[in-house]
Amino acid sequence: MTNMALDPKLLDILVCPEDHGALLYFESEDLLYNPRLKRRYDIRESIPVMLIDEATTVDDAEHDRLMAKAESDGVRSTLPEG
Repeated sequence: MTNMALDPKLLDILVCPEDHGALLYFESEDLLYNPRLKRRYDIRESIPVMLIDEATTVDDAEHDRLMAKAESDGVRSTLPEG
């Protein structure tokens, strides 16, 4: 199954349901990530699962991996810049 990119208009409004901040969108891994809370939200069948109870808290090693990938791959953040 191939990953389908989320609609850019949706990405412009998606925020973490807990701290209401921007998320990092990892299209290749079907996930949205909040680096402030170290919490990931999965995307299932092109639908972001934005429920706090279904989010996964990542450990320091996974956080470091995601942040390095975000920097090296130019991962897009939700919310418009500016």
